[in-house]
Amino acid sequence: MRDAGAPPDLPVFADDAFPSPLRHAWLVTRAGALLATAISVCFLTGLVSHLHQHPVAWLPLPPDPAWGYRLTQGIHVTTGLAAIPLLGLKLWSVYPRLWAWPPVRSAGHALERLSVGLLAAATAFELVTGTLNLAHLYLWSFLFPVAHYAVAWVVLGSVLIHLAVKWPLVVEAWHARAGGGPADDDPPGEGALDGSRVLSRRGVLGAALLGSAAVAAVTVGQTLRPLGWAGLLAPRSPQDVPLGVPVNRTAVDAGVVPAAQHTGYALTVHGPTPRSFALADLAALPQHEVELPLACVEGWSAVATWGGVRLRDVLDLCGVDGGSTVRVVSLETDGLYATAEVPPQFARHEDTLLALRLAGAPLTLDHGYPVRLIAPDRPGVLQTKWVSRIEVV
Repeated sequence: MRDAGAPPDLPVFADDAFPSPLRHAWLVTRAGALLATAISVCFLTGLVSHLHQHPVAWLPLPPDPAWGYRLTQGIHVTTGLAAIPLLGLKLWSVYPRLWAWPPVRSAGHALERLSVGLLAAATAFELVTGTLNLAHLYLWSFLFPVAHYAVAWVVLGSVLIHLAVKWPLVVEAWHARAGGGPADDDPPGEGALDGSRVLSRRGVLGAALLGSAAVAAVTVGQTLRPLGWAGLLAPRSPQDVPLGVPVNRTAVDAGVVPAAQHTGYALTVHGPTPRSFALADLAALPQHEVELPLACVEGWSAVATWGGVRLRDVLDLCGVDGGSTVRVVSLETDGLYATAEVPPQFARHEDTLLALRLAGAPLTLDHGYPVRLIAPDRPGVLQTKWVSRIEVV
């Protein structure tokens, strides 16, 4: 009769179930450090994006430099994708420990395993759903921005707990050699079943880094235009779209075509002195041109020349106080970003326009005709298209 305390009679519990000597504390530690670095950068830049979309009074974000959001969101998406090979390496390197017997040795051990499971699951959730979001492939019913932000804090907390529990082992493993050989990072013959070394632990780590670098190289072109030719994973390419600015949501998708083309269109401003502006009225006001990037939460961005009326000029005509936050409302009625609040530092910036033109031509319907908002250092989802009215918050 089999000992009740023995592991189940399954292949994964056999003594030779995981023969690779490449799995080693040296590799686990360095893979974890690289993954933690990528996750930290991704988290911080994601937090910047969240604060742009959900500003807080005690931490006002500046409108300068105009390319700030473009940079941080490009880094966010690039490091998130680059973390995928590192996550794969980390899971592969610790996989045998999932089958250690007994599965729980103490209350502390149970909490440790729970934190590791939570860390792996939350990290996988962030990377998988984030990647699918880039492709607009939504296989779920929850609201992606809310879930993505909430689970990011779970990842951060799990990382900190894991580091606290494992810190003594991390320090020990970090100072260990990659292998036992005197002149190499692995003992002779530990790389393959036939006794010939085909890959070392350093080689495994290097392969994962190469994979991350490759993913970054075919992604970063959507932010750094000189590398745009390499942007194989870029969801939108400015080179292949009208006027050089990609479109995520068309006028047809938004259901605004009849209202946007209506001859009686007028922009209304609800302020101390309410006013309505027909397109001819806006065209008669002082016109300005600015070169600003349109940067999307998906990481892509495009720099373009926008022409129109400064938002602050329109607000002044309506007696709106210079310290007021305003809400810009779209003709779109059911979109997630049909409205956007514009804090005073953005509303009063000289480059914030109610745009009427793009690249010297009238706006197209898909680019926001008849009027759209364009401001420096703002996510594309907050650069409201098809503007119908402005309200003082």
